[in-house]
Amino acid sequence: MSEKTFTVRAFDATFTRSWSPYAGAIMILLLCLGLMQQGLFWGVFGGLKLWGDHLNSFIGLAPLLGISDELPDPFMHRMSLMNIVLFIGALSAALISRQFRINRPPPLEYVWGAGGGILMGLGSTLAGGCTVGGFLTPAMFSSPAGWTMWAGLLVGVVVGLKLLFWTFEHVTWGMTAPAARSRRPLMPYFPIIGWLLMAAVFAWSVTWALSDDRFESNRAFLLAAVFLIGFAMHRSRFCVSRSLREPFMTAEGEMSKAVMLLLLLGIPAGSLFLQQGNVDPYLAIPATFWLGSLVGGVLFGLGMIFAGGCASGSIWRAAEGNLKLVIVLFFFAWSGSMFCAIFDRLGIMTPDYDIDFLDGIPEITAVGFQAYFPDIFNGWTVAYMLPLILIIIWYLLVNYNEKKKHYTVV
Repeated sequence: MSEKTFTVRAFDATFTRSWSPYAGAIMILLLCLGLMQQGLFWGVFGGLKLWGDHLNSFIGLAPLLGISDELPDPFMHRMSLMNIVLFIGALSAALISRQFRINRPPPLEYVWGAGGGILMGLGSTLAGGCTVGGFLTPAMFSSPAGWTMWAGLLVGVVVGLKLLFWTFEHVTWGMTAPAARSRRPLMPYFPIIGWLLMAAVFAWSVTWALSDDRFESNRAFLLAAVFLIGFAMHRSRFCVSRSLREPFMTAEGEMSKAVMLLLLLGIPAGSLFLQQGNVDPYLAIPATFWLGSLVGGVLFGLGMIFAGGCASGSIWRAAEGNLKLVIVLFFFAWSGSMFCAIFDRLGIMTPDYDIDFLDGIPEITAVGFQAYFPDIFNGWTVAYMLPLILIIIWYLLVNYNEKKKHYTVV
């Protein structure tokens, strides 16, 4: 009887009740390290941009923007595949826990979602990624570009919150949400559908693992890992946007500390893979330090306040039925495609490989260069110390603010 009770409780804790943000952060970290072991890294914006490229091709804007006619299949492109499987993982979690619900926000929220998505598309283009590819992943890969975007994000969040709460006081149109629909006739079948989705993805992963095709066999672990990242993000409500927003809005710092924990453990652990040569760090470091990362971070931070989520957060929240985040992703992808194409034509993001003043830095653009702490400081000592100092300062400020509410802006 006690064994059965323990089993039921374990099942309920895993698949029904919400996880601690710290548990989510640890699981996401382990999966990201697994990707690094395979020579891969987690990214989101590149996949969204590809979706926007396909949209621009479909509506006939590709020739005008200079987008190639031969675009990769979304299921074959690494980051696009990651986004698709992340969505499925979060959808599976939402269905199994019976938390999937179509959420129809007030009309004005759709407007903010579209505007926020466009700003995030612009910010990601300048920073070389979103809060994952521009902040978390470069930080784990020992690049100052990630921390520079983090600083920009904080500025954008503060400005965005002030603007958003100004609209609450001065804008009255479109603030009434449609009546909620209480009936969900398929709800009893949600867990079954969720389990079937999980089984389908893992069967897909096993099929690719056994495939003779090198591409498929190399992507088999990716399918399982990113599915679990999406699952973990939903169950723990893990959200980088919340980690940056809540200290300034409500003084709540739990998600901030979860992200700090991920980085505190992830940076030294990731450095072991980098030193062993499992993955080339420059594959995950954008050529945007420092200007692109900083300005892109400000624009992205401003956009995600009005959007209500970052890139990965928008994907997993769209998967649980939030229609505003569907609009966010649409305009994020579309604008990201157009801004990347326009900037490429202007030569702003075109890399220059003729660099001889920074040993080991292969790319430079008009908005920055690929910066890697061990190359800049000729070793790992400073590469460990600088992020540690930043995390400690971040923790002390968040912890102080939880008690005093000194830095809340609303």
